[in-house]
Amino acid sequence: MQFRASDGASIAFDDEGEGRPLVLLHGLMAHRGFFERQQPLASAFRLIAIDLRGHGQSRSSEGLNVARLAEDVAELARHLDLEDAIVVGWSLGASVLFHLLTGPESGRFAGGVVVDMTARVLNDDGWTLGLSEEHCAARSQAIRDDFQSFAAAAGSAIVAQPPAGEGRRVADFAVAEFQRNDPAAIGALWQSLVEEDFRPLLGRIRQPVLIAHGVHSHLYGPETAAHLVGAITDARAVAFDRSGHSPHLEQVNLFNDTIQEFAASLPRVREPQTTA
Repeated sequence: MQFRASDGASIAFDDEGEGRPLVLLHGLMAHRGFFERQQPLASAFRLIAIDLRGHGQSRSSEGLNVARLAEDVAELARHLDLEDAIVVGWSLGASVLFHLLTGPESGRFAGGVVVDMTARVLNDDGWTLGLSEEHCAARSQAIRDDFQSFAAAAGSAIVAQPPAGEGRRVADFAVAEFQRNDPAAIGALWQSLVEEDFRPLLGRIRQPVLIAHGVHSHLYGPETAAHLVGAITDARAVAFDRSGHSPHLEQVNLFNDTIQEFAASLPRVREPQTTA
């Protein structure tokens, strides 16, 4: 399906199943197909998986920043008239989630799931739970100079190291799909992500939030998850002991079960209408 955003950009998404809406937001260089293993949840939820702007079938050369991505999803939520939705944001998708749960359409969301993300990507003298300035600069340079090699390295690293068995298959899939991206779009989005600071938003989130982190993530450690739990009013963490950066791809059954359990714990924002 395609949705036309307010600035004219075309946003691709899938919408299947019935029940409480579950909105799935992927990470940088990925697309909605990275949530294919959550498809069994369509038996219990209305699954809405989106290609964020600049990814997959939502190709665009304009509006390539995190705030605009969040506007796209908020506009789609309004267009679909979603109520009591749960938003799952993986990495870049979690940065969109932070905006959604504090933005004008926040009342449409009953809760959120943050998958392996930090409140600020760029470290500084007072913040060490993201990535170093050197790391961020090296990524920016690699995107510009040799995107194919950068995408291959990033794809290989999204799972617990060293990749083996199913992890190897996930990594190979990620490499192939990451390399399909437009380097200019990814560079712009990466720069936006590095410039963002979501810490001021965390205390404004009123919905329950689940922090899902991979014990073997090469990006963010348990201290990062603990910070989010402490900064968000109603949050708890769950660790995926055999996962790296992508628990939804590495421990699929546990991840899907965790989503269902979290959803069952959430009160409804709006009670369903009944007819006499």
